[in-house]
Amino acid sequence: MKPATASSTKAELRRLYRERRLQHLPAAEAGMQAAALALAERLQGDQRLGLYWPLKGEADLRQLAEHPDLRDHLALPRVENGQLRYREWLPGAALSPDDTGIPAPEHGPDLEASALGLLLAPALAFDQRGFRLGYGGGWFDRLRSDPRWGAIPALAVLPAACLAATLPVDTWDVPFQGWLDEQGIHWLQAV
Repeated sequence: MKPATASSTKAELRRLYRERRLQHLPAAEAGMQAAALALAERLQGDQRLGLYWPLKGEADLRQLAEHPDLRDHLALPRVENGQLRYREWLPGAALSPDDTGIPAPEHGPDLEASALGLLLAPALAFDQRGFRLGYGGGWFDRLRSDPRWGAIPALAVLPAACLAATLPVDTWDVPFQGWLDEQGIHWLQAV
């Protein structure tokens, strides 16, 4: 595996960290799932936890739906017409591929930002400034550039082996408040 350098492009880093994540996920996933369970106590009232439908190589957190305090408080993203929005997710409810081909809730209204208490987003890499390296679609950055969505605490989800000293940043990149890995939940600042 070629090491990252200060001049590595995002495309090079995506290849590097995708490989690293695949290598480390099997040993890290159970710890990541345990850390995610601790997030149930962060939700207040009817707030929802924004999850994601896992792609190959991403931590699968769908078992959170089995937690009695979370079962009715989950949401999944759906990309339609160039926008990422969240919809309520109840296990067993109808899913269909969104505009990116990822399974997402087929029916139901888009949720307002105020309906969510925390967002989790898969990441290839994450740095100590709060910047997440994703797949390059910019969906989470566009969503979180809206101040209503940007006010919701958001954590990147990845194995600890995918933490980077610094990542290249574009003007549209929106930092996250922390990350979740097999060692727990790590906030960059008190939230």
